[in-house]
Amino acid sequence: MSGPDFDIAIVGGGPVGLALAGMLAARGISERRIALVDAKPVEVATKDPRSLALSFGSRQLLSGLHAWPASATPITQIHVSRAGNFGRTLIDTHDYQLPALGYVCRYGELVQGLDAALPAGITLLRPASVIEHRERDDQVELALADGQVLSAGIAVQAEGGVFGEQAARKRQRDYEQVAIVATVYASAAPPGRAFERFTGEGPLALLPQGDAYAMVWCLRPDTAARLLALDEPGFLRELQRTFGQRAGEFLRIGPRASYPLGLNADPEPSPRTVAIGNAAQTLHPVAGQGLNLGLRDAAVLAPLLARTPSPDGVAGFERLRRRDRGATVGLTDLMARAFATAASRSPSQSALGLSLALLDLLPHPRRLLAEQMMFGVR
Repeated sequence: MSGPDFDIAIVGGGPVGLALAGMLAARGISERRIALVDAKPVEVATKDPRSLALSFGSRQLLSGLHAWPASATPITQIHVSRAGNFGRTLIDTHDYQLPALGYVCRYGELVQGLDAALPAGITLLRPASVIEHRERDDQVELALADGQVLSAGIAVQAEGGVFGEQAARKRQRDYEQVAIVATVYASAAPPGRAFERFTGEGPLALLPQGDAYAMVWCLRPDTAARLLALDEPGFLRELQRTFGQRAGEFLRIGPRASYPLGLNADPEPSPRTVAIGNAAQTLHPVAGQGLNLGLRDAAVLAPLLARTPSPDGVAGFERLRRRDRGATVGLTDLMARAFATAASRSPSQSALGLSLALLDLLPHPRRLLAEQMMFGVR
């Protein structure tokens, strides 16, 4: 029997899949032994207006691929507060001798940069959908919707999704929340400052992006439906009431969209198939860690597969990623639940507000939290 068509086939051409393809080529795997399959034409992906939060560690990884989006807005401060309770903390880039704590960019711009940086010899199949996955002892076969069948030594599942669209996991949680996302403009936005404001229903994040904010507002489904039904002035009044005056007056807002929130993690292991990014873990957007965790997945997987594109490489990856994945998933899940499961002004919420005040006074715990958000567990 002849060998597989490719050493590695990547399913999913979003930022994590594209980054992995570039990292594999940079590590010495022949470009012609790498295939990338994606259901969307790249032209569709590059027009995607969604906003992404990127950590400083992610900037380092993307810069190494010559794919850093020049238009990314730096975050130099993160203001964390609890609505209706005493206590807040401020994380400042000057405390860490870094140019920024993180960045905000458009999904489409990031995809465009990663796609342009790909070596020319990589096989790109898009639009193309995988309809069947068959794992053999010596290879993986991917059946495409057009009748083509690809074989590879290792298949990497990097196709993202939202809660409810993925296969069953060992660890699954429905947060009974919906995220409303939009671009919002304010009259007195402090330059470079991001806000994470915890409310009785979930976190409200405002991330600086150009002359506006990328807003992610997590709410119970019934509240989200009510707010989405409001006209623009009515929505802005509700936003102002919840957020306060820290950015001045909210002036206008772009188109609003929403999606359900949940946790999917711990995909079942397979000898020749490995999941990374949203295919492996879909997180609550609190603290904006989803894409950053996925890029760290790619950075660990690439050198392992470059040395041994085999089940040994897959097993090594699962072992090496256990701590960082576990810590990031656990911290995100804790933050999503702890700040949104008790009534406002309850004793537990007062204690959480006090914890923010203490975090502001204690530099070592604050540094540990910031380093986890910027670089993960190292």
